[in-house]
Amino acid sequence: MTTESRDRELGMYRKITRRDFLDGAAMAIGSVALGLHVPGAPGRANALPAYPPALNGLRGDQERVFEFAHKLRDGKSWETLGTIEEDPESYDLIVVGAGISGLAAAYFYRKHKGNGARILILDSHDDFGGHARRNEFEVSGRVLLANGGTQSIESPGEYSKVAKSVLKDLGIDVQKFYQDYDEKLYANLGTGCYFDKETFGADKLVAGMGTTPWNEFLAKTPLSAAVQKDTARLFTDKKDYLAGKSKAQKIALLKSMSYAEFLTKHCGALPESLPFFQKYSHDLFAAGIEAISAYGCYSNPDDYGSFAYAGFDGLGLGKPEKEEPYIFHFPDGNATVARLLVRQLIPGSIPGNTMEDVVTAKADYSMLDAAENAVRIRLGSTAVNAKQNHTPRSAQSVSVAYARDGELHRVKSKHCVLACYNGMVPYLCPELPARQKEALRYCVKAPFIYTHVAIRNWEAFQKLGIHQIMAPGGYHSFVALDFPVSMGEYKFPSKPEEPAVLFMLRTPCSPGAPRRDQYRAGRYELLSAKFESIERNIREQLQKMLGEAGFDAARDIEAITVNRWAHGYAYEYDSYSDRDLPPGPRPNVIGRAPFGNITIANSDSAARAYTDAAIDEAWRAVAELPGTGS
Repeated sequence: MTTESRDRELGMYRKITRRDFLDGAAMAIGSVALGLHVPGAPGRANALPAYPPALNGLRGDQERVFEFAHKLRDGKSWETLGTIEEDPESYDLIVVGAGISGLAAAYFYRKHKGNGARILILDSHDDFGGHARRNEFEVSGRVLLANGGTQSIESPGEYSKVAKSVLKDLGIDVQKFYQDYDEKLYANLGTGCYFDKETFGADKLVAGMGTTPWNEFLAKTPLSAAVQKDTARLFTDKKDYLAGKSKAQKIALLKSMSYAEFLTKHCGALPESLPFFQKYSHDLFAAGIEAISAYGCYSNPDDYGSFAYAGFDGLGLGKPEKEEPYIFHFPDGNATVARLLVRQLIPGSIPGNTMEDVVTAKADYSMLDAAENAVRIRLGSTAVNAKQNHTPRSAQSVSVAYARDGELHRVKSKHCVLACYNGMVPYLCPELPARQKEALRYCVKAPFIYTHVAIRNWEAFQKLGIHQIMAPGGYHSFVALDFPVSMGEYKFPSKPEEPAVLFMLRTPCSPGAPRRDQYRAGRYELLSAKFESIERNIREQLQKMLGEAGFDAARDIEAITVNRWAHGYAYEYDSYSDRDLPPGPRPNVIGRAPFGNITIANSDSAARAYTDAAIDEAWRAVAELPGTGS
């Protein structure tokens, strides 16, 4: 079959709901047609923005987001990017980054200074929330929601007092999720594993992973008899592979080696068995098992409950401490947290007053940067410089330059919080001490794609007896029906004949390279990828996985949203991949030091890719501003 014929069979040329090719040359054309605010697009300065959550196609980090930032990275001075226009307004606080940490910084600043504090929040994207992005679909007259990034409020019982107080003030009652999240819906549906021909010699989906006895499950796979036997042994033998060592010695040893090394060197795994395990660590670490410590894998079992790491049961270490159930999930993920912050910062921007009614409320984007607001959110605005103003006869202040609509602007404020990607801070503030800039560059964000596919129904999953699929060799390594949560007027599609949303995860890696280099290579891959290529991979993979159960990619796919996050998860340290770090303060601690009236927030500053970290770092950054400490 020719490529063109296969594309038609997969539905590549079929019109699907609001496919918006917002990459390359099509970006400006499509955005103008949609009324979308695009930096650099001629004549668009007064254009009303589109409704970003409903846009499909390539979302997340788009080319226009990086245009000016990459010029700074490549050595260009921000002052050479155009003629500087001085904004007439001045502010008490300018926040760079409208993610949860940036929005929380504005929230904390107002708590300290009062509701009359003048705050400007700048963000290079066309939507607020950072990775806490909302995806909306309309299928057969029904609105379906999904998270474009940050998934859940993980383990809220472990949140700091500060973070808990923010959730409470926003009206978030985590106890309600025990009722709203349907933990029984998928009770009779298990996990499948998809073996692709390129990696394993045949395309085959096998149901029952983690529930069927391993010998029986593996016997149905295309793995060789030797690999089947070896893999079953790794999962079922309760052998102490580190016998003779104390618990402390075992933990130290697990921290010093990769999980791949533990499997081969200590558990005696065949090298041919490793491809089955290779992507187990992708979901949490965005890197393969050769780059992550064995202890990191042992202590971080997956959130989805089926991808157990083999080899640890006989070590006598016990099970990792059980966290709270992974159910604290709004229908649009933690986009709801961002939306509740915006609702409080800009009254009237999102109607309602509860955690339930915000789920179905439509944000009024025309209000975000209204002149009468005490807090203004200016989207499509890339910060390019933040500089202390040292004039002997005036109060100390900060000037922030940003690019918008292809033009340079400069605006002044008393204080500034940089709640953006910390790796960008050295380019925004070249006056920072050299040691601090070096530290800020250390923590490389993990790249990933969160793809959401709206489908006509989920009957194929019901027929196969599964609700999620692991794909150790697939383009997307994990596929699942979305979280079954209903809240307020939003009702999850609980019947197989109803339209639904699939979640698909891709974390591009370069196996064998150091972890941070893998992230850099993965970022390059994502930024180079075109939507057409990603869509083809989506359709091909879903067809091969689900086709035997009646799924037809050309007929059943209604819409695709690819949330491309080239700068994704905040970097988290690992005892193996960061083993060469010298003793003393970690890079994130050195990097977040205040610089006069400029402080640094974002979850990068905590080296933890979690919502509570973003909130806590915002609180710290505001407290470090002169005159606001607590």
